[in-house]
Amino acid sequence: MFQSLADRLSDVLDKLTKRGALSESDVNEAMREIRRALLEADVALDVVRPFVDKVRAKAIGQEVLKSVTPGQMVVKLVNDELVAMLGSDADPIDLNAVPPVPILMVGLQGSGKTTSTAKIAYRLKTKQKKKPLMASLDTRRPAAQEQLRVLGEQTEIDTLPIVAGQSPLQIAKRAVEAAKLGGYDVVLLDTAGRVTVDEALMAEVAEVKAATQPHETLLVADSLTGQDAVNTAKAFDGRIGITGIVLTRADGDGRGGAALSMRAVTGKPIKLLGVGEKWDELEDFHPERIAGRILGMGDVVSLVEKAAQTIDAEKATKIAQKMRKGAFDLEDLSEQLKQMERMGGMQGVMGMLPGMGKLKSQIGDIDAGDKVFKRQRAIISSMTAKERRAPKLFDAKRKRRVAAGSGTSVQDVNKLLKMHRQMADMMKTMGKRGMMGKMMGGLGMGGGAAPSEAEMAAMQQELAGLDPKALEQLSPELRDQLSGIGGSSTASAGKSPSLPGLGSTAPGGLLPGLGSPAGSAHPPGGLPGLGGAGLPGMPTTGRGGKSARKKKKRK
Repeated sequence: MFQSLADRLSDVLDKLTKRGALSESDVNEAMREIRRALLEADVALDVVRPFVDKVRAKAIGQEVLKSVTPGQMVVKLVNDELVAMLGSDADPIDLNAVPPVPILMVGLQGSGKTTSTAKIAYRLKTKQKKKPLMASLDTRRPAAQEQLRVLGEQTEIDTLPIVAGQSPLQIAKRAVEAAKLGGYDVVLLDTAGRVTVDEALMAEVAEVKAATQPHETLLVADSLTGQDAVNTAKAFDGRIGITGIVLTRADGDGRGGAALSMRAVTGKPIKLLGVGEKWDELEDFHPERIAGRILGMGDVVSLVEKAAQTIDAEKATKIAQKMRKGAFDLEDLSEQLKQMERMGGMQGVMGMLPGMGKLKSQIGDIDAGDKVFKRQRAIISSMTAKERRAPKLFDAKRKRRVAAGSGTSVQDVNKLLKMHRQMADMMKTMGKRGMMGKMMGGLGMGGGAAPSEAEMAAMQQELAGLDPKALEQLSPELRDQLSGIGGSSTASAGKSPSLPGLGSTAPGGLLPGLGSPAGSAHPPGGLPGLGGAGLPGMPTTGRGGKSARKKKKRK
């Protein structure tokens, strides 16, 4: 949702950071570009003006213009003001009240109220171990109550039995009473909506609110409606009084103006973001993390949290133990590809990594990379269990059979087998020297403690001390990846890693398995085990590609 705005702001701020000194005219020009970018992103004019004025006033100050890195100081000012505009701190749903805690869901038709009600109930049940009850107060829309009942069955959450002929107020009172008698922790009341805001809707919601005294009144707004969502929030807050906002369809291609304007215009926090259609695709709204994504700083914390939620600890431990022994088969590779898909694929992961926004244009079509993952999983699924456990069994006849069964070519099968062999060789080499166990422990997969700064430095020295003859036997792509593991010792000297096993976060630091950043001494690496700088099955780019190696051979 914020991609177009992020690209615009990145271009503007990059011009500033490349300059050694800034004048007042440079800052004014940058502020004009930022103002234009925010307005094009559908941010309210009443929000844009004070935002730009605050940043300009601080940026023109002597402490910024005369600092060693004035461009970076301006980036920090923009980041700080973005966080302030979005709400400074995360404000999750408040359940600090005597149970059952009533939560009133309000909003217009089509904004996703009923689905969001089910998602919130599912979240409360699975993450916070609460016992929720859902009740539909929508007596006008056909099958609205039946829809919530079906969603309750799908999520295994109790819903209030439907009684025909009751008014919304009677249903609300019955739901609160049933929640008390049934020992429920939370009761979610899904109210009716309208195509537009009208007095009949407001009067009905106000009547229900007065009778149930909800602890939270959440407005569900569609982020794709832009400024109209902000106007809806103002209308509901003025007439009903809301305590928070749930923005749906934040994974769409909207311009993000609603999210940036909502808090500043209404004064009410955005509590949750709907980022997909699955039950668990509902995220807490963290202003500082959203600001980081917009400015291309990434959101590694959310990425780690997402990984922790999707990783099967038992399977991860088994794979880690096999990695230590160098026994990494095709079933393990398939599980790793599944894990990547569960985390949102290449698009989801790269969107949260610092600096990846600028690399997307160099890498090409990210969706093509996700398609490659699916194709590789299809190839593995077409193999027998014996073949997956022992890839050495493959001959030309078996490869043709697997290619026909998966709808791919023999060349695709060969690429997959080569990628697996390279990964297995690397893990076997590292396992013999004890490095794999330390790395897996650092990632929380092997049961061990995270490596300390000294252990990380020792691992880098061990990598540097590997037998050159053994390294020469590996493919050039694999040597490139090995050269990038652990980060640059010079860049990370004196600094502890920000996350276990991720190396330094300094400009020279590396992300796990991604090789070196652009401009470093090492060729830019690819994703783990995907063969150098490119995606599997896609042309390589940069100094780590085939053309670069051919030039070296000519020399």
